[in-house]
Amino acid sequence: MPAEIEISCVINGELVKARVQPAERLVDLLRERLGLKGTKTGCEEGDCGACTVLVDGVAVNSCLFPAVEAAGRAVTTIEGLQGTNGELHPAVKAFVELGAVQCGFCTPGMILRAWAFVGENPNPTEDQIRRSVEGNICRCTGYVKIIDAVRRLVDEGVER
Repeated sequence: MPAEIEISCVINGELVKARVQPAERLVDLLRERLGLKGTKTGCEEGDCGACTVLVDGVAVNSCLFPAVEAAGRAVTTIEGLQGTNGELHPAVKAFVELGAVQCGFCTPGMILRAWAFVGENPNPTEDQIRRSVEGNICRCTGYVKIIDAVRRLVDEGVER
């Protein structure tokens, strides 16, 4: 068995130190070792987007992202999206209020992908909004309400 590597990174605003195997995936560190169960494992091949988290503000598939690569970086999971004064985070609020949440399996990854997209694209076209969710599979909603939630975030000019 290869030697473990000690890493430190900031996860949801808190410094975390962990010893990881060289081939350990970020999704496994988050879910199994740190108990952050909002990050889902779906296809485990980077196709479904259920495992989406933000690394330095960029949406990544944590099932393909080596945990060692998180060293010195900031990781945000759905548990890390916090609103102010006890309110829902704007991205979570948009998804809830517009009915973009069905079974909830894809929702954490979808919300994080939407939040990253809005931060990178303050004035996207309708087509760009539609394409922004292509890396995340939802089997319940048909995407209309999800796209509406992303559009709301853009229209409200929510800043990251």
